[in-house]
Amino acid sequence: MKRIVIINTKGGCGKTTISTNLASFYATQGINTALYDYDPQGSSMRWLRLRPDERHGLYGVVAHQSAARAKGVTMSWHMRLPPETQRVIVDTPPGLKGPDLVDQLKDANIILIPVLPSSIDIYATADFIRDLLLDAKVRAHRIQLAIIANRVRKNTIAFQGLERFLSSLNIPVLAKLRDTQNYVQASEQGLGIHELKNKPVYLDREHWRAVYNWIESIPDNKKAP
Repeated sequence: MKRIVIINTKGGCGKTTISTNLASFYATQGINTALYDYDPQGSSMRWLRLRPDERHGLYGVVAHQSAARAKGVTMSWHMRLPPETQRVIVDTPPGLKGPDLVDQLKDANIILIPVLPSSIDIYATADFIRDLLLDAKVRAHRIQLAIIANRVRKNTIAFQGLERFLSSLNIPVLAKLRDTQNYVQASEQGLGIHELKNKPVYLDREHWRAVYNWIESIPDNKKAP
């Protein structure tokens, strides 16, 4: 099993976009996938409820503490996984620090960090990566780390600043996702962008294929999370 955590302390960087598109990609490959939504806003679960019944199924978990309390069940029971689960995608809330950050990364073997091409996002992401390396000690725990640039518009000053930032890191950049309304349209239908019909999404499919290939090059966890 692989546990893939989509995380950045900066809000609005596209964690849910990455989580839902990756989960749907796995589902279309016939891989049993669970999608955990730790964000109280519940955007990933809202997307999952919109997903058409005839599409490949995904197992969804409303993972923030208040959900278990509302149902009157223990958190461990609420968080259980179907035994056939092969991939776990974790959509995290913004602002995680200290013990909360460390706890969120427990049992993870892959971390994906979305980042937007803006100076505010770049500075926030730089600080967050420092926290991951120093406080969470992700490399000491052999957690694989990668970046996905989100809502990219090439030939802009913002993109040039993002390019400089990414080139300064010793962290792989898996994809630079286009700033396109196709992602919005897919989300409104409970789909991944690669599932859209009659849309020019060839480049987007290639981006997600690159992300998928990198993830699948990482060995599975020896134990289930």
